[in-house]
Amino acid sequence: MNIKNEKIGFIGLGIMGEPMAKNLIKAGFDLIVYNRTKSKTASLKQLGAIVANTPSEVANNSKYIITMLTDSPDVEEVILGQDGVYQGIQNDSIVIDMSTISPNVTRDINSKLEKKKSFLLDAPVSGGSWGAVEGTLSIMVGGDKKAFDKSISLFEGMGKNIVHTGPSGMGQTTKLVNQILVAGTMNAVAEALVFASKSGADLEKTIAAVGGGAAASWQLNTLGPKLIQGDFEPGFMVKLQQKDLRLVIEAAQEMGVSVPGTSLVNQFFVGLISQGLGDEGTQALVKAHEQLSNIKARV
Repeated sequence: MNIKNEKIGFIGLGIMGEPMAKNLIKAGFDLIVYNRTKSKTASLKQLGAIVANTPSEVANNSKYIITMLTDSPDVEEVILGQDGVYQGIQNDSIVIDMSTISPNVTRDINSKLEKKKSFLLDAPVSGGSWGAVEGTLSIMVGGDKKAFDKSISLFEGMGKNIVHTGPSGMGQTTKLVNQILVAGTMNAVAEALVFASKSGADLEKTIAAVGGGAAASWQLNTLGPKLIQGDFEPGFMVKLQQKDLRLVIEAAQEMGVSVPGTSLVNQFFVGLISQGLGDEGTQALVKAHEQLSNIKARV
């Protein structure tokens, strides 16, 4: 379904949201945007987006509303709070939450929106800020299948690998699976490179050798070279990764599932945050392993 004649709402213009919104404009969509810090809307305004004063105003002027926020309380406030989306939403609207939040919170918000004859699609993403800029995000979507089908052109404007994973909450559940894998792999990369450094190995050659075999991963081949160069600029921040692991652990406790590996990696990230490193990229996980082994994994 072509919805390019519709005005699209976009709320949350941070490190991920801003480039995602820009890609929608490039794809031919007209946007009305809102961000709590209004100065962050300037670049979108220059590209032709209308700037709203409240989330309610966004909802009152668009039937497709995308949110890209930090955590569950932020999404609840923007959608259900005073001057929130819920206050201005039109019947038959589709709210697309691309944040990573609790599956239970997602289902609760969806049930409330259904009372207004609308739907929440939970559509968290993977791919970091690089994927947001390039428009190559993986998007995992939970919620009503008809609402998903109506929204597909929006997803195609922001990502490449788009999968409807099931009913409400399943997009968030799938993202938490993704984060277990991502964090565990990043931890293995950090541990392996510290081991290699302590052994006297050439780190660049090590990555080249193992990065083409069974040990290959995005974390090794993309973040490994940054790590050994001491480049800790974030594609995805330590503090956001830790937040996602907290959501994994909370969900696991509710289900009675043991996640010992994830719990360990979570503690490493908590330690980094306590050292003031929360805004660094997740490759900074190596710093925790370097402290344990008293060696720097750098070229």
